[in-house]
Amino acid sequence: MAAFALLAANPLFAGVELHRTAPEAAGFDGGKLAAAASLYRDAVDRDDIRGVVLLVARGEKVVLHEAIGWRDKENRLPMEKDTLFRFASNTKAVVATGALILAERGALSLDDPVAKHIPGVNGDFSGITVAQLITHASGVPRGPIFLKDLHADSNLVREAERFARELKLETEPGTQFSYSNVGYNILGGVIEAASKQRLDYFLQGAIYEPLGMTDTFHHESVADPDRMAKVYTRKDGKWRTRWAPGDEASYPIVRASGGMIATAWDYTKFLQIWLNDGSAGSIRILSPDSVQAGRAIQSPTASYGYGWHVDEDGSIGHGGSDGTYAWVDPARQLIGLILTQSPRDDDLRKEFRDLVNAALLEEPAVRKSRN
Repeated sequence: MAAFALLAANPLFAGVELHRTAPEAAGFDGGKLAAAASLYRDAVDRDDIRGVVLLVARGEKVVLHEAIGWRDKENRLPMEKDTLFRFASNTKAVVATGALILAERGALSLDDPVAKHIPGVNGDFSGITVAQLITHASGVPRGPIFLKDLHADSNLVREAERFARELKLETEPGTQFSYSNVGYNILGGVIEAASKQRLDYFLQGAIYEPLGMTDTFHHESVADPDRMAKVYTRKDGKWRTRWAPGDEASYPIVRASGGMIATAWDYTKFLQIWLNDGSAGSIRILSPDSVQAGRAIQSPTASYGYGWHVDEDGSIGHGGSDGTYAWVDPARQLIGLILTQSPRDDDLRKEFRDLVNAALLEEPAVRKSRN
């Protein structure tokens, strides 16, 4: 397990300072924000979900941060503001950011074919570009997340080579959007090859340490089980535990398609760079050009940028299969998180987000997304 431990946070980095702020001081109607939170309180009371952490920020001003319900209902463990969540596909936005950082450093180009960095990826997979992996336009299958006989001594480079040997492309690269966990695990291999570091170590040094994200991990074996939420599923109206703290990790190695574990507060620090054209406080992670490109539609057939779904109003967002969801709205200067470990409810998410927007005392002119 020690092999998965991330590097300790560097005390030379001050990190991003988020501030709890009264809603009215940040331009919100506090009563309407409370009504938005009540949607989830009522959902927990109805047992539609087990628990949730909600966070809304205007820039670095956090105007709502509430923990509602249970992280483990059977053992009567309440949800806490610092509960650790399995972020699943919300990981992809962080991995895409890592690729953009390497592009700015000159370690790779988004137009590079995969084989330039992983020569063992050959055949039809060899010409897939880094950009096509980021935007889900690579043509590789959606899954499986990993092939059978995955060993703890493997890594993403070797698994990318195995994918190329054993899987077939479903579409011509660059022609259409096809969401792919395989593609992001290949992207993780490219990042490992280009950075000469394991994925989690690279992300730690490039993103987490500078931003002060001390509660972010990439494997269950190193996250504090006493702070993690159970992952629930429901079938025929009955709740079941799909994963519980202390259970065996889902996969023996760090992956790029998912696997991140974090708190709402930590992920909000990461979202700052996508809100503020690449910087958070005095810390710059990406250039404005990279962020603006990532927030624009880059996919040939879908509203998807660099690691983000792109909405018509120019906001970006992503969800995870274990129940997490986050969005960034540059026009309104808003960040929002809805973190559960229960099955997703798109209608409830939309109603919450609409109420958060309605709570703004002055609605800005919202730009349309552009290619």
